[in-house]
Amino acid sequence: MVQFSGGCMCGAIRYAVSGEIVRMVNCHCDDCRKNTGAAFATNLFFDEKDVKVTAGETRSFEHTSDAGNRKIKEFCPTCGSQLFSSTIGRPLKSIKVGSIDDASFVKPTANLYCKRALPFSHIAEETKNFDEMPT
Repeated sequence: MVQFSGGCMCGAIRYAVSGEIVRMVNCHCDDCRKNTGAAFATNLFFDEKDVKVTAGETRSFEHTSDAGNRKIKEFCPTCGSQLFSSTIGRPLKSIKVGSIDDASFVKPTANLYCKRALPFSHIAEETKNFDEMPT
């Protein structure tokens, strides 16, 4: 069980998490790169019930992911920081590691969509690495 807090860049949105990490991965898919503006996204997945917005209210954007699933991205309407993502029909919520106040505990266990990784991205050999989303 982990407990931590986080929020957006401007401070309008704050959240708290208390629960078991379901998955902790780096994702190199086109969606995550465009969404974060970075070479890849590091995402922590929790049961939705374990993630509580404690201040402010997020806005959302719905789209179809690289894998064909309907996704909801939640972000701060003031500064635009993306905080959460979820897939319609699944009770999990992912948290963007960059929004966590102290992310020193984060150690991704896998890299997803490695075949789409940018040439300069380091893919750690000690993690599980997948060319696509594992089934």
